[in-house]
Amino acid sequence: MLSSCCNCLSPRPFVSLPPNSRVSSRVSNPIRTKAFNRSLRFVELHSKSSIKKWKISCFRHEEESCSGEGEMEFVKGKVVEEVVELKSDRKIVEKKDFITSLRDAAVAVFKASEKPWTVPWSAETIIQVMLLWIAAFWFVGSWIIPFLAHASGFSKESLTYRAQALYSLLTDVAEGLAGIAILHRCLARFRPLPSDWFKFSLKGNWQFDVGLGCLMFPLVNRLSQVNLNLVPHLSSAPVVVSSVEQSIVARDPVAMALYAIVVAVCAPVWEEIVFRGFLLPSLTKYMPVWCAILVSSIAFALAHFNAQRMLPLIFLGMVMGTVFARSRNLLASMLLHSLWNGFVFLDLMK
Repeated sequence: MLSSCCNCLSPRPFVSLPPNSRVSSRVSNPIRTKAFNRSLRFVELHSKSSIKKWKISCFRHEEESCSGEGEMEFVKGKVVEEVVELKSDRKIVEKKDFITSLRDAAVAVFKASEKPWTVPWSAETIIQVMLLWIAAFWFVGSWIIPFLAHASGFSKESLTYRAQALYSLLTDVAEGLAGIAILHRCLARFRPLPSDWFKFSLKGNWQFDVGLGCLMFPLVNRLSQVNLNLVPHLSSAPVVVSSVEQSIVARDPVAMALYAIVVAVCAPVWEEIVFRGFLLPSLTKYMPVWCAILVSSIAFALAHFNAQRMLPLIFLGMVMGTVFARSRNLLASMLLHSLWNGFVFLDLMK
């Protein structure tokens, strides 16, 4: 069995044919024809494939050039978008820097005023002092001084411009002294007071705070116009010309000088002692300093009994309260108050 398989697998002997025999020609012709046909087909296929390859390479070149142009346009668009984003980011950063600088300025302004005062008295004493001060202010100015003038045989309306100015000065001094007497009497049992109470000093950098406060004057003046628009003067109410305005119209220099003392000296001293010297520090026992500044400013505006000046007086009280809280010096708020009153007085003289 194995030998037969080997015989089957063994190569057969090669039989050579004569070259001139017909068999060889018959056999060789179809073989050559097939080989030739195969070579032609191979050449055709090769040429077609080369043409296809050339076409594909051309298409690829076109696609690459098109894709290159598209990529360039895409890159340009990206660059433009990035530039726009950078500009917008820069604007946002500048806006944040401005807001941050304002916040830092506000923090720097109120940083020195965060510490409350040491208040030895209670809310009962605070209310007592303020009510007695208002009552004394009204009683002295509306009853005692007119009664004394009437007892002396004259009235304010019959006086000359200079006499009316002197009358106003004496009345203001009497009201201020009565308020200080009440404050001295009510706080007598708490002596000695802490060192930062009712402090007057020329030392320190409080002049810088006063200068910053003066920069707020245009805003106070603007709030006056806004307040007049919100609360206009009633047409039915009679227009009263004050004695100050009458003396200004008359151009009496002595009368105007006396009124300038009342406006720029007396009023700032009395009002700052009560509202910034006493009320504001006393409120820090029950609320933060900034809240005490706001509440004392509202009380300061209400004490003027003028609805058409509420907004500017509240804001002005906040400015003076901030200056006082930073410097802990009544001289600073008094000077700022005096400068504002002097500015208003000069504006009336135009």
